[in-house]
Amino acid sequence: MSTFDAINQIAASGMAAQRLRAQLAASNIANAETTRTPQGGPFRRKDAVFQVADLGTSADGAAFMGVKVASIQASNEPFITKYDPGHPDADASGTVQYPNINPVEEMVNLTEASRGFDANVAVIRAVRTMTLSAQDLLRVT
Repeated sequence: MSTFDAINQIAASGMAAQRLRAQLAASNIANAETTRTPQGGPFRRKDAVFQVADLGTSADGAAFMGVKVASIQASNEPFITKYDPGHPDADASGTVQYPNINPVEEMVNLTEASRGFDANVAVIRAVRTMTLSAQDLLRVT
C-alpha cells in the first residue's frame, strides 16, 4: 500500500468515526425529552467507544493505524425526575423520568465531531493536491 493510499484510509476511518459521533449526538439531542422507548423506560444517552484499527503496513514495514468503533454504550447515569402528574408516563406519585441529557453538552459534541470530520477532509484534500503536484512535476521532466 502506498503512503498516500494509507493516509487516505486513515483519514477515511477518522471521518467514519466522527460521522458516527455526530449521529449519536444528534440522536441524543432529538431524544432529550423521550420518556418512553420500545424497550421500556426513558431514552438513554448513547456514546461511541473507539479503538485503534490496524489498516495495514507500508512497503518498509511501518504500520498504518486508523480508528474504528469498539462499541456503542448507553449511559448508566440516573434519570432526571420531574413532577408532572398529568404526563402519560407519570408514576403513582406523579413523577416522570426523563433522560439525563444535557443539550448544550451534546451540541459541543456535535461541533467537535464536525470539526474532526472537516480536519480529516482537509487531510484527504492535501494528499490529493500533493499527488497532483507530483504528477505535474513528472510531466514537466
